[in-house]
Amino acid sequence: MKLIVGLGNPGQEYVRTRHNAGFMALDRLASRHAPGAIARSRFGGVCVEGRVARPGQPGEEKALLLKPMTYMNRSGGSVGEAVRFYKLDPASDVLILVDDVALDCGSIRVRASGSPGGHNGLIDVERALGTNAYARLRIGIGPRGRAEQVGFVLGRFTEEQMDALAPALEKAADACEEWALRGVDSAMNRFNVRPARDREDAPDADDSNSNRQTGAGADEARSRPDDRTTEGN
Repeated sequence: MKLIVGLGNPGQEYVRTRHNAGFMALDRLASRHAPGAIARSRFGGVCVEGRVARPGQPGEEKALLLKPMTYMNRSGGSVGEAVRFYKLDPASDVLILVDDVALDCGSIRVRASGSPGGHNGLIDVERALGTNAYARLRIGIGPRGRAEQVGFVLGRFTEEQMDALAPALEKAADACEEWALRGVDSAMNRFNVRPARDREDAPDADDSNSNRQTGAGADEARSRPDDRTTEGN
């Protein structure tokens, strides 16, 4: 069993916001490998089971596709619960899909491990798993420019960004398939190619030692006082 998790914030007010790029990528993957499946409430989130395979290629892998229905900064509880239930090894069995403001929209980056780079969702996943040795697929939502960061990540994609995002989401789904069937090294070798439009001086978020925050204030401020979950995208 592989666990593929898309991170985001639940509720209609967050649909198609930049911080929900992980949800959007997971939806693309689910449409390929669990079409028509009814999502179940489980592990503090909503999930479907599918079998990841590629037409005309050998092999398939059973996978749980999970969206935590807590707010972003509480995502780890859902991930940890699923990992413990299935007795998974985070290093080989877990892939987290997450937005990254340090990558231009249209870019993706796969990493086998690393720091959370200031991203609240990854910070909480690392807390829950007790390790940063799990694969993550970062989906570019930048450049942020001079916009205030919390407002930027919780804002909706522009039409121009949506044009760049659509193929990136398809590429992210391809990378998820490669990771599930061939492993993280193969996924990195195939998909870690930075488009020319990406900023050459942009730091790799996994290697950054900065105190970059991705939606921190908004996630904390909007979390429910009793930490209850909310159903929705």
